[in-house]
Amino acid sequence: QVQLVESGGGLVQAGGSLRLSCAASGRAFSKYAMGWLRRAPGKEREFVAGISWSGGSTEYADSAKGRFTISRDNAKNTVWLQMNSLKPEDTAVYYCAADRNPWVETGVNEYDWWGQGTQVTVSS
Repeated sequence: QVQLVESGGGLVQAGGSLRLSCAASGRAFSKYAMGWLRRAPGKEREFVAGISWSGGSTEYADSAKGRFTISRDNAKNTVWLQMNSLKPEDTAVYYCAADRNPWVETGVNEYDWWGQGTQVTVSS
């Protein structure tokens, strides 16, 4: 079992940056792949970025490539999502999620534990 708590969301102007944090409980954190996913208003939840258990492998949605960076520190039980050059279409609730498998997953349904989400709003 993993409990996840996101922070760092907020309101930012287009072109700005935000850094989301996810603090995880549990000693098994370092064994799990982690991901950031989002749900925009009126849309389905979608994958944004994922990272393997060691941090050695990452995957990004096309919409995030070149702008977002996912990273983790297993000693701190924390994963981050650095978001740069934000666009209004990035507006969504962002969720941190953990996958009991160690390898990066891009499917929304592959993740086993979810945080409560943090709102990101990008104004034009």
